[in-house]
Amino acid sequence: MAGPAADPKLDDLARLRRARDRMDREYALPLDVEALARGAHMSAGHFSRAFRAAYGESPYSYLMTRRIERAMTLLRRGDLSVTEVCFEVGCSSLGTFSTRFAELVGVPPSVYRRDPSRALPGVAPCVSKRVTRPVRNREAPAAARG
Repeated sequence: MAGPAADPKLDDLARLRRARDRMDREYALPLDVEALARGAHMSAGHFSRAFRAAYGESPYSYLMTRRIERAMTLLRRGDLSVTEVCFEVGCSSLGTFSTRFAELVGVPPSVYRRDPSRALPGVAPCVSKRVTRPVRNREAPAAARG
């Protein structure tokens, strides 16, 4: 009796996980859906649909969230300008970076950088990362959206 056939859905999930891990590691590199899909041995359309089904957001949205999380850390550190942070995290457009940052965090990066209440001195980095994780406006509680 032959062994069980490989489940194509499990294979897809494994490839999607590797692509997501790549985005986590290489967020500062120029990544696009086409390149990620090629790396996962899928068409761009199938990759995008499968990624959204598996993780609840598009690959682009996931990557931008990773970039904004890293930008928040760099801005709290305070030794880089907003423009330097933008390019450091892999964004090529300051306007797009600022707009997306404001959408996810609730304030523009320049305001976030100046606002000392955003930093959490004395809080462990693992806790700080969880507490300050960007939240899309549609996910934020109504009172937080203003």
